[in-house]
Amino acid sequence: MKPLNESAITQALRDYYFKGIYEGDINLLNHIFHTNTLLFGDVKGQPYAKTLEQYLDGVANRQSPKDSGKPFKGDIISIKVVNSIAIAEVNVKMYEFNYHEFLSFHQINNSWLIVNKMISDVNG
Repeated sequence: MKPLNESAITQALRDYYFKGIYEGDINLLNHIFHTNTLLFGDVKGQPYAKTLEQYLDGVANRQSPKDSGKPFKGDIISIKVVNSIAIAEVNVKMYEFNYHEFLSFHQINNSWLIVNKMISDVNG
């Protein structure tokens, strides 16, 4: 049986993160991201750096994987929790991308929120 905090993060990833990306629903994504989240990494070998506002604008203005009818898969590789902080390692496959991600969480007011997203397109 998973510890309580790990279960809460797992549920948040499924209910808000993966579902929000799949449906292109920024309201769902706003439930799991801290307003000051920063996103860094690489996509197709190019540096990637965005504020949460820039990221959500991109999600809102692209065709969602759900609307495209193309496959989408979000998998949790691991979750590590220490007191009020955690890291989730996840994989998101959508369109021609295969994203390996590290999501940093902080528990604020009893909610687990993503405070940093590191992303690498492992197909690129």
